[in-house]
Amino acid sequence: MRLRLTALFLMLLMSAACAAPAPQQVEIPLGSGILHAQLYKPEGAGPFPTVIALHGCGGLGGHADPVLPRYRDWAERLLKAGNAVLLPDSYGSRELGPQCRVKETHVKARRERVADVAAARAWLMKQAWVARDRVSLIGWANGASTLLWAVRPQNAARDAGPDFRAAIAFYPDCRISAGLGWSTRVPTLVLIGANDDVSSPPACRQMVEGAHGRSALARIVVYPGAYHDFDRANTPLHAASGSSDAAAPEHGHLGTDAVARAESQKDVAEWLAR
Repeated sequence: MRLRLTALFLMLLMSAACAAPAPQQVEIPLGSGILHAQLYKPEGAGPFPTVIALHGCGGLGGHADPVLPRYRDWAERLLKAGNAVLLPDSYGSRELGPQCRVKETHVKARRERVADVAAARAWLMKQAWVARDRVSLIGWANGASTLLWAVRPQNAARDAGPDFRAAIAFYPDCRISAGLGWSTRVPTLVLIGANDDVSSPPACRQMVEGAHGRSALARIVVYPGAYHDFDRANTPLHAASGSSDAAAPEHGHLGTDAVARAESQKDVAEWLAR
């Protein structure tokens, strides 16, 4: 019996390993040094549609894992759909840990992290396996706030390459952007829970509705009853007030967050397929 259980356990480990390919670490030139990133790429020569994925304030990875479960889950889901996924490590590349409760952050969403997006895009434009006209953005919390800055018309790349195909922002902090008269040059989808206790659903609504006067490219989906971090992999929990992503204490709302997570997976797939 013990031998049979051991064999079954080994088979499960092997199947899990096959289902979860390890990412490849890449180095991207950055004005101030090197931007480290993790790359999930389909087999073959491509060209592949590619997604630049931007982590939240908790950082990209942990002590034993270069990519936290939430980002790994999304990367593997996007990979199965035929996309390559590039995850820049904005904090680790600068030898910084999580920035959720840091009063004076040295890596700003609107400044250093937007520069990281530009560097990642420039690097991808030089890769033969990339479908250059199908590079999109996705971000969570602080990474989603970065995305909102990156898609503003003022931040358009000056090279001749194609612009981003689409952008998807999970529960960004919309308050500053709403007050600044935000607009986007890229089809941008904002996903947020109606009960988000960290970001502000009303501010995100105001931001997107205000943008419609300048651009018809933005859309918002508010998931009823869902909280912050509703899409975390394999967990029904959401972050409590005072933080911006998975590093915070949590309390559970199983049903509404699970429904929102499933709906967001469909919404992301449809937005990227536009």
